Amino acid sequence: MPDSETSGVQTLTVADEEADLRLDRWFRRRFPALAHGRLEKLLRTGQVRVDGRRAKSGLRLSPGQRVRVPPLGPVAGPGAGPAPRGEPPPPPTGPEAAALRDRVLFRDDWLIVIDKPAGLAVQGGSGQRRHLDAMSEALRFGAAEKPRLVHRLDKDTSGCLVLARTAAAARRLTEA
Repeated sequence: MPDSETSGVQTLTVADEEADLRLDRWFRRRFPALAHGRLEKLLRTGQVRVDGRRAKSGLRLSPGQRVRVPPLGPVAGPGAGPAPRGEPPPPPTGPEAAALRDRVLFRDDWLIVIDKPAGLAVQGGSGQRRHLDAMSEALRFGAAEKPRLVHRLDKDTSGCLVLARTAAAARRLTEA
């Protein structure tokens, strides 16, 4: 992964596993400390380009496309002010991660099914610091990608929750 404080322009190639990823999500993966508002400004001013053309954040990427990344300089850090959506919650560690892994009902190369308990939010929201989406790093099981949510259950609902293990699996499950 490139250093987010690089002083020069970079041209990065979209990998096969990044197929059909939106450009803003591609940046979030590759440069997690880059604030979304700053990315939007780089896009508006034409500093970010895909295959030599101006691009918008919702552009779906294809493998082999070339993304021009301008010098980012220092990205969000101490004293830079809060990120637009606040600080992300820390990933689960120790007993919390083990307890989440113990709730796995099924796992293969494409998906993970967990027994979601009532009281655990699936996604963050106003005042939600502890939620499954933030804890999903504990469900990586050595995979290259963090699992992705493909549907939701209400916070107070218990039940089976499916997570995709790859972007391709998420795309196929969403289509289904």
